Amino acid sequence: MTSKLIRKLLIFSVFIPLHAVSADSNLPSILVFGDSLSAAYGIEEEEGWVNLLEERVKGEGLSFRIINGSVSGETSTGGVERLPGMLSAYSPKVVIIELGGNDGLRGLPLNLLNDNLNKMVDMIHESGSLALLAGIQIPPNYGPRYTVPFTELYYEIAETKQIAFIPFLIEGIPQQPELMQDDGIHPKAEAQSLILDNVWPYLLPLIEK
Repeated sequence: MTSKLIRKLLIFSVFIPLHAVSADSNLPSILVFGDSLSAAYGIEEEEGWVNLLEERVKGEGLSFRIINGSVSGETSTGGVERLPGMLSAYSPKVVIIELGGNDGLRGLPLNLLNDNLNKMVDMIHESGSLALLAGIQIPPNYGPRYTVPFTELYYEIAETKQIAFIPFLIEGIPQQPELMQDDGIHPKAEAQSLILDNVWPYLLPLIEK
């Protein structure tokens, strides 16, 4: 797949309405703040990993509600603009930041992504919440001069900010074509439980705090 085609596939701004997966507004919240990988793009909303997270939280007897603040096509710049309102509205205990993929697919400057992710982490900490950063990788056909520092950027932020870190949100999934949608970018419904399994070991210790 050419980088030009990938850009066409992922450079969109389809707004996904904010959805509080758990309805009880009295419960402390976990905010998932991402893009199409968390907005159930191409599948039914209830099949997405964020909805599965809500089910697991309930199944574990943990008293949290899940807020899905993910928007398909979102960039890190859009995230910086939207995050203050989300923090004010929901006062989440934990925020999962899953952004940057669209920055990479558009070939945006890495220093911009770095600055935006750092700003979002700072906002989260200033609000009294805990941040969990989800690492993202982009297709290798963008070339190692861009893809390698792109991947390393997430590790560096997590280390510098001393925050919880998921090395790669969809680890193990792109290597199985049968689990990917036709665009080669988004996991199918069958892969959503695997995404949750990638998230859960890093999220649970924050919840338990």
